[in-house]
Amino acid sequence: MEKKSLSLVVAGRTYPLTVSEGEQERVLSAAEDINKAIQILKENYAVKDMQDLLAMAALQLATKARSGQSNTVVSANADYSSIESALDALNTELDELK
Repeated sequence: MEKKSLSLVVAGRTYPLTVSEGEQERVLSAAEDINKAIQILKENYAVKDMQDLLAMAALQLATKARSGQSNTVVSANADYSSIESALDALNTELDELK
């Protein structure tokens, strides 16, 4: 199968990637889902750090994938309280290290 070179933008960063033709659509769709999830999180929460947003999006998308849900786009009504608590605790620890 022929290989294709892609240039993906995920969370504002560009990543060069080589994939087989059969994987191209899935990879592009996955990148789109990640970027949509980040955008929804950014609009609904006071989190500004891109790494935190990426981690939150990855956690939610991975959880949905494991539960077998076919719709992987993040819902604006999702419960992020446990993620927010973990991020708050992490931010507190980081602030104490300063």
